Amino acid sequence: MFRKQKTVSEQEALQKLAALCARAEHSSGEMIDRMRRWQLPDDARQRVLDRLIDGKYVDDERYSRMFARDKIAFDRWGRRKIEMALYKKGVTRNVYATVLDEIPDSDYVAALRPLLAAKRKASTAGNDYEAGAKLIKFALSRGFGMEIIRQCISSADEYDISDDDS
Repeated sequence: MFRKQKTVSEQEALQKLAALCARAEHSSGEMIDRMRRWQLPDDARQRVLDRLIDGKYVDDERYSRMFARDKIAFDRWGRRKIEMALYKKGVTRNVYATVLDEIPDSDYVAALRPLLAAKRKASTAGNDYEAGAKLIKFALSRGFGMEIIRQCISSADEYDISDDDS
């Protein structure tokens, strides 16, 4: 029923991981986890990882840029949620913090506005205060910071007021 995991040599690990990285971006933490599952000794893991980095197969900064760009554009995640995901992927804080600092707030605002508009339409809140609280809670769960949330909610309120005057 359970397959016994085959042990992998250092050279086989390098070949398998290089092939994997040639198909898609992966972080150094993901590579370490895979080698740990293959029960490769610690010193061999480090040598394989160093060779992957030297060969430009693994680059945590490049990985972080692609990951953050995709998560903002397609999944509409905020900075905090991206930080947590990169941390789980084994990317060091100094690498992902630098990358995330380069992303302008306008990108987060552009991702959050349509989410809040859709949530506002679907909301069953009894009053404006309750609706605002639900929107804030929703945006926080998506990893957005309060400053970005305030920008989006206040601009949505101004937009709603101008629509009522028409």
